[in-house]
Amino acid sequence: MALPASHARSRERVLRICATGGDAHALRVRLLREFRGLLGVEAFAFLLTDPVTSVGCAPVARVPFLPELPRLIRLKYLTSADRWTSLTGAAALSALPEDDRGPLWTEMLRPAGVRDVASTVFRDRFGCWGFLDLWRYGVEFGAADLAYLDSVAGAVTEALRRAQAAAFPARPPGAGRPGPLVLLLSPDLRVRGQTPQAPVYLAGLIPPEEGRAPIPAAAYNVAAQLLAGEAGIDPHPPRARVHLAEGLWLTLRAARIDDGPGSGVPRSEREIAVTIEETTPADRLDVFCRAHGLTGRETELLGLLAEGADTGAAADAMSLSAHTVQDHLKSVFAKTGTHHRRGLLARALGS
Repeated sequence: MALPASHARSRERVLRICATGGDAHALRVRLLREFRGLLGVEAFAFLLTDPVTSVGCAPVARVPFLPELPRLIRLKYLTSADRWTSLTGAAALSALPEDDRGPLWTEMLRPAGVRDVASTVFRDRFGCWGFLDLWRYGVEFGAADLAYLDSVAGAVTEALRRAQAAAFPARPPGAGRPGPLVLLLSPDLRVRGQTPQAPVYLAGLIPPEEGRAPIPAAAYNVAAQLLAGEAGIDPHPPRARVHLAEGLWLTLRAARIDDGPGSGVPRSEREIAVTIEETTPADRLDVFCRAHGLTGRETELLGLLAEGADTGAAADAMSLSAHTVQDHLKSVFAKTGTHHRRGLLARALGS
């Protein structure tokens, strides 16, 4: 549909923001300022996601339920209505019957006076890079609002992916390496305990306000994905890879604590351990290739180079000529902004 003039002007501003780029946090802040100004949004959550598992991390959010954040995230993941993992375009919760809107709406949003939620996902052929929820208390979102969000989704997706691609500088010599770190959560995602260094890294993911403890939102998200899998809502593994700083990528995973045979404690009542550790070179390489938009052949070549193959060995393994391998390598250099193999592998592997 043709956009109203105000929406069309905002779309042009969004396209300029996306073209300008910037780090993933600053980019989302600028985009949210534009979305809120046009759509009159009172609350929001704009998350990055692991491109493979689609599990959220590093949110930029303003929600009225901050003391109830673990419950909010748990119910979000247990809601299948307009879930970002199945969305193909922008959707408004108001389009669904009340009984089909899920537990987040029933237990938290409706009682709090929320009128509508518009949701959209930022996904391309390389993976899922983020999702956005916009909440209104006054009026429902209209068709023009959803068409507007659809019209900017492609540009936002590309900008988010470029921002993630820029988060792969080579690690500084002697840079510290974390962990493993552990948070222990109750079945309803309340923090029961944590290793001493865990708050330091959590604060790096979401810098807390002065005088406040860091909010372990990334840990809540992977733990909530564990619950979603157990409930049959979503089969993705409870894992997320996220950039912290200076080229350091972390992987968060969630698992139930095993109380041992004969304990009599139902699985749903067991505590949840969230581990945080540096992303392995193989997992880091996967995100690197996706974020830079490498083709299947280019990804295969970079994997071989990471294993120590030279041009001849890579050509044999890929059943290609050495000349064709060199052409693929030149394309990889161009896409990643590198000029030689050593620099390429240092960025891709973090060493």
